Amino acid sequence: MTGKRLALWIGAGILIGGVLMMGFAYYIQTPRGGERIALGRAVYEKNCASCHGVRLEGQPDWQRRLPNGRMPAPPHDDTGHTWHHAERVLFDITKYGLVPPHAPPGYQSDMPAFQAILSDDEIRAVLAYIKSHWSAKVMAWRAEALRNLE
Repeated sequence: MTGKRLALWIGAGILIGGVLMMGFAYYIQTPRGGERIALGRAVYEKNCASCHGVRLEGQPDWQRRLPNGRMPAPPHDDTGHTWHHAERVLFDITKYGLVPPHAPPGYQSDMPAFQAILSDDEIRAVLAYIKSHWSAKVMAWRAEALRNLE
């Protein structure tokens, strides 16, 4: 093996090792499973429940416009449409609010952007908490529907 080729292999090894170390560092710092759902519950109760309901039930008549023309907060349980959306869409709406590409330009909504309030991990934890309330039937349907989108 030539010196140039050896240097290339060493460089590739260092690069791969660095990526793996960064991934591991992120992994050990990110709450998962029960911890993630507990964090999600706390964040949801503080930031989301006032509109979407303590039991994720949403606001009454959530499919009818309010007098101001805006839509009420939808439920996040099986009766709503949250589970119809891909993970990235749910994350983006939570982080940035209902703005393009997830709503038409100029769309008026009471859904705030949480970008300056919640970290990405807190948003993911809230979504994990919400998903932990979906039935097995909804989870199966969602998995199939989202698989067909790919």
